[in-house]
Amino acid sequence: MAAALRHRGPDDQGVWVDPDAGLALSHSRLAILDLSAEGHQPMFSADGRFVIVFNGEIYNFHDLRSDLEKSGHSFRGHSDTEVMLAAIVQWGLEAALKRFVGMFAFGLWDRQERALHLARDRMGEKPLYYGWTDSVFLFGSELKALRAHPRWQGEIDRNALALLMRHNYIPAPHSIYRGIFKLPPGTFLTVATAAVNPGALPAPVAFWNMKAVVEASVPFAGTEIEAAERFEALLRDAVAKQMVADVPLGAFLSGGVDSSTIVALMQAQSSRPVKTFTIGFREAEFNEANYAKAVANHLGTDHTELYVTPKEAMGVIPRLPEIYDEPFSDGSQIPTFLVSQLARRHVTVSLSGDAGDELFGGYPRYPLAQRIWSRVGWMPRTGRSALSTLLRTLKPQTWDRALGWTSKFASDRVWSERIGDRLHKLADILSADTPDRTYRGLISHWKEPEQLVIGAKEPLTALSDPAQWADLPSFFQRMMYLDTVTYLPDDILVKVDRASMAVSLESRIPLLDHRVVEFAWRVPLAMKIRKGTDKWLLRQVLYKYVPRTLIERPKKGFGVPIDQWLRGPLRDWAENLLNSDRLRREGFLNPRIVTLKWSEHLSGKRNWQYYLWDVLMFQAWLEAGKHCPK
Repeated sequence: MAAALRHRGPDDQGVWVDPDAGLALSHSRLAILDLSAEGHQPMFSADGRFVIVFNGEIYNFHDLRSDLEKSGHSFRGHSDTEVMLAAIVQWGLEAALKRFVGMFAFGLWDRQERALHLARDRMGEKPLYYGWTDSVFLFGSELKALRAHPRWQGEIDRNALALLMRHNYIPAPHSIYRGIFKLPPGTFLTVATAAVNPGALPAPVAFWNMKAVVEASVPFAGTEIEAAERFEALLRDAVAKQMVADVPLGAFLSGGVDSSTIVALMQAQSSRPVKTFTIGFREAEFNEANYAKAVANHLGTDHTELYVTPKEAMGVIPRLPEIYDEPFSDGSQIPTFLVSQLARRHVTVSLSGDAGDELFGGYPRYPLAQRIWSRVGWMPRTGRSALSTLLRTLKPQTWDRALGWTSKFASDRVWSERIGDRLHKLADILSADTPDRTYRGLISHWKEPEQLVIGAKEPLTALSDPAQWADLPSFFQRMMYLDTVTYLPDDILVKVDRASMAVSLESRIPLLDHRVVEFAWRVPLAMKIRKGTDKWLLRQVLYKYVPRTLIERPKKGFGVPIDQWLRGPLRDWAENLLNSDRLRREGFLNPRIVTLKWSEHLSGKRNWQYYLWDVLMFQAWLEAGKHCPK
């Protein structure tokens, strides 16, 4: 099991066994702090009571160590792992978790109480899977470690597969395997051997809760200048703490607001040029490398850029099932892997600007959804339903032909060319009875995944269960919250963690320091969105270091032209995976529905790239044999 995670920790491996308890812990180490043998894991607490296997970084470990030394603790090495153990001895597990500032997933064996504790960081930066298989309790950072166990019995969870088809990721606590779960962010779970009942799982306990944080946030009462100063101080401290490493360190730089702010604060606190990395594409609509280079030149970083050909990008696709371990279909997984691979040639740790969109309202879909609801939400639901039915009476191609003349007057040519698709999307939104459900419809891929996945019943998630929605005054804020507890941990952070760790690179995200997150939720919405400009407060910090002329431009995103590739160089690969006879034989997906989407996409009548990529990533994963029980 440890060998399966060698890519996450190529520098050292350790195994410890407690035969009497029937328990074994293993660890693969990527040495970042204290490169000596004193950082070896599994690691024992000084009193011998606790044994830990830990993935991640505790950024405030110096402060914790100082406090613990005042309480009489002494330390043999300089690792954050040793400080964690002393903190747990001193304050207890839950109290220690509340003091940790960082990203972490760990297993902790209490030799005195004969209990195993699993814990995961507040925002979900580090992964942790767990569950029962054939009366054995397993846990690990990636599913490939669990599959390595000789008694592994992996059965595909069709309900989780339905979630994948809707979202392009599988939301926690679900995994692609029945009975195997992801520990939710900000929780810990305890399995006591004395009370162990094979197959039974205790409920995770929250030590930090995003919903409680946003609902209890007291709006910042200071001026805009004071808010910007406070935010800069918090983020600057988070960046400084995350720059602590005993190995080479750098940053991803896209040239956008988020990554440019992180790099600016890194360079302002560094005595030498910060190493920055960018991936470029020859296709102008996907390329931001020139913007990143301009920011790098202004800040004086040691910048490395690599222009990638379509062939090189497509060369990553065969590796995706192994890298992501369960089906995952965010197309930006490809450039994320490529930029991680580039950075790893030069550094072992890289900081990124992820989470700025969720915290400061940066996604274009937020104002779009709000605009749509403001225009149709006043209508009685019966009226909206009738209009929705009317829009669906004509096929998208028919709408395209009927309204094609509007292209002469449309400023957005894509809108005029795909007006049928857009009207059907509007029909989906109109059928929603609340703005929150409107948002779910807007961000869903397959709208009725139970029809696509044979035998599936789609589970409730934070996006579909009103009981999990935060009580916030505005629809805009509720969209940001929903993304923070779903899309951010289950898509963005999965993408970054697996892509970077596949090449043994540690990625750190300063905007996810929980103190920064908590302050961001105190900032009034008017300081985030102003006169059509998103991330207003974040920009106030950035513009102290970088001219706004280098930053202000339309958002491009970080993707690749999958729609074109599927009609061209990837066509044979896709047709093999989407073959009707094959789908019928495998028995997971409805062949008729998939074949219709594929033929419409090939004809150019519709662009089904997101729908098809969901199916293709599952099919590629299936073909790679990741579902096979031993």
